[in-house]
Amino acid sequence: MTPIWTHEDAAAATGGTATRAFAVSGLSIDTRSIRPGEMFIALKDQRDGHDFVAQALEKGAGAALVSRRPEGVAEDAPLLIVPDVLPALEALAKAARARTRAKVVGVTGSVGKTSTKEMLRHVLSRQGRVHAAEKSFNNHWGVPLTLARMPQDADFAVIEIGMNHPGEIGPLARLADLDIAVITTVAAVHLEAFDSVDGIAREKAAIFTGLRLGGTAVINADLESTALLQKVAIEAGAEPVLFGHDGTRARLAETLLSGGGTDIAAELDGTRYEMHLSMPGRHFAMNAVAVLAVAQALGLDVAKAAADMGSWLPPAGRGTSESVLLEQGAVTLLDDAYNANPTSVGAAFEVLAATSPGPGGRRIAVLGDMLELGPQETEIHAALAAHPALSAIDGVVCVGPRMAALDAALPGAKRACRRSAAAMRSATCSSASPSMPPCAPDGPSAPRRCCAKGAPCAAAPKIPLPPAGCRVSCKCGDPSDPLRLDSPSSSPPGAPAGGFRSTCPCCTCRPPRRPPGNRTRHPFTRAMPPWPEDATSGWTSSAASRCSSS
Repeated sequence: MTPIWTHEDAAAATGGTATRAFAVSGLSIDTRSIRPGEMFIALKDQRDGHDFVAQALEKGAGAALVSRRPEGVAEDAPLLIVPDVLPALEALAKAARARTRAKVVGVTGSVGKTSTKEMLRHVLSRQGRVHAAEKSFNNHWGVPLTLARMPQDADFAVIEIGMNHPGEIGPLARLADLDIAVITTVAAVHLEAFDSVDGIAREKAAIFTGLRLGGTAVINADLESTALLQKVAIEAGAEPVLFGHDGTRARLAETLLSGGGTDIAAELDGTRYEMHLSMPGRHFAMNAVAVLAVAQALGLDVAKAAADMGSWLPPAGRGTSESVLLEQGAVTLLDDAYNANPTSVGAAFEVLAATSPGPGGRRIAVLGDMLELGPQETEIHAALAAHPALSAIDGVVCVGPRMAALDAALPGAKRACRRSAAAMRSATCSSASPSMPPCAPDGPSAPRRCCAKGAPCAAAPKIPLPPAGCRVSCKCGDPSDPLRLDSPSSSPPGAPAGGFRSTCPCCTCRPPRRPPGNRTRHPFTRAMPPWPEDATSGWTSSAASRCSSS
């Protein structure tokens, strides 16, 4: 693999001192996922990354970016020693941007950043070499890390930029030195840190201060704050390109939602393009129009970009669909659980309403708390009860203290269940429906702990055994976990006959083979919920989550 940093280049960019010659193929901040040949970046958060340098080198890291030589690290270890690691990472990012010929696209917005970024990655990769942010790496760690990882020969780069507080987007946008900037939408998100939605709009508009002179600002035209966004873009010397429903250069002319996906007709400067997305969602349709506007601004084949949208799939937790097999039958699970705010929940309602259940089936929404909404969070949660798409939804399960406001505002017929978050981790609602009976208690030897601070489910649902040869793995390292189930007739000790009780949210199981294109999964093949924040065992366990903002 071609190295992206040699010790000479990295030392020149950061002003640091290399202890020996090295060449690295990538950068990593997480010893769990680091690959041989990558440079480990010893950032400091709740734990100090220097404590993990030795582990990174043992796993084959090609070098480590540090501010001191950590204890236990050999004298001849390949280190790049700098005064402060984060500014050094930013210096690598700036140098990587300066040496590439890539056209760099920045994406921000209250909702839709990651989906739009992934759409752009998918479409642009059909017309050149693309470098894009991993997962939702979009904050003061994630943006410089993404830039510093950029190959010199990339044709395009897509950088996601988020924020939690005022003053965060501008510096990241200027570091990225953008050719094109996209604002997907502005909505009531992070109101805890802003006095109004206008304050959020001003922060999002700061992305335009990172545009090169004459760059393109792709702006959602259907917002109350559109005029403000345009004004900031023009003041920054950018050319505004509006996308939306009416009177725009990139117009969403038609949208048809169905269980089979979304059919879209878009018009760019009067030319009509038709697209099909494999999942339903008006928000996906609007993001797709923004992507076509970017393709046009880059001088690419817009018709090809529109056609390529048909093979795009959303990232995990952002509208993906899968079939889960339960004793009662198959359940279609629409997973939009990565994050939540009023706009994204409303979009999820529309998607659920457009999905057709099987004979006798129902549409059930399971909702957790929306966070960082400020002093009006109770009213904002309750207002979801008035969303028009709820008329097509059979019931709502409200989880968490804030969602109690929505539960109280719902008509009685819509209340499928009301549970606290703790109760949902330990039991199934007996009131959810006649087809969802309460769980039988576990036997004395069936419960298993999860991680160092987890607790077993006191009443885990009985589910079918994994198929033959299915491997069950547990990140907790619990010695009581079965490592392999050789046949459907075998059960772990303490499990009831004919079923296996999942009590550990860290456990996953994948069958040895699955036919290509088969999206129907056994319950164990879907990853269980991620580790809770307080259950992470070290800095490296939670490092990836600290690269993301909204």
